[in-house]
Amino acid sequence: MPFGEVYPHYITKAEKKGRTRDEVDQIIKWLTGYTPKRIQTAVDKEVSFETFFDKAPKMNPDRHLITGVVCGIRVEEIEQPLMQEIRYMDKLIDELAKGKAMEKILRTP
Repeated sequence: MPFGEVYPHYITKAEKKGRTRDEVDQIIKWLTGYTPKRIQTAVDKEVSFETFFDKAPKMNPDRHLITGVVCGIRVEEIEQPLMQEIRYMDKLIDELAKGKAMEKILRTP
């Protein structure tokens, strides 16, 4: 599935709850190292989620601190690496939409 098909849904979800595209981009940058410009390039080039994560400039080493449930599944228990990366991002966007403070979303050890 192309990353660009889901990215607008992340933005819509955040904006419906009073959050911003910049905050969505900040979360993606924290997780993957992509700048907003590079995020847009990935959307425009219709890269798959697999390519998006494989080509990420710098996956955050603290992403293992992301825990919780997405779609009824605990993200920390997902064994397939690509699906876990996707669910990490989903979890962070969910937290943003639920009004969690950005300092708590962007985990630090």
